[in-house]
Amino acid sequence: MIHYAFTKLVVGDLESCAAFYAQTFGLVEQTRVTDEIGGRRIDEILFVPTGEGGATFALLTFGDAPAPGGAIPGFVTDDIDAVFEQGVAAGGTVFQAPTDMPAYGHRVGFLADPEGRVIEVVQALDRP
Repeated sequence: MIHYAFTKLVVGDLESCAAFYAQTFGLVEQTRVTDEIGGRRIDEILFVPTGEGGATFALLTFGDAPAPGGAIPGFVTDDIDAVFEQGVAAGGTVFQAPTDMPAYGHRVGFLADPEGRVIEVVQALDRP
């Protein structure tokens, strides 16, 4: 099973954009993440979905250079390795191989579509 789960809007000024989306659309901050994508530092803010079962909206900034205007769609699956195999077979490439992120309870990887757009794929880690 795989389903569309989130969009990450790439912004230059994380804090001012977060304030804008919160004040304009009533979004509520859920969590913040600092990590790396493809060796580049990122900071992101994930907001609570606006409806039950709804997709998550997130803002993301790259620490080494602002890159406003892009977006990273996200998909959640129960078999990330199969999704990566299917993506490569369909003409995509592995941007960053899936990696366990126990602190967040997920295994996360990034595919690039045939035109180079980055797509995040997430699988929940099994909890003991």
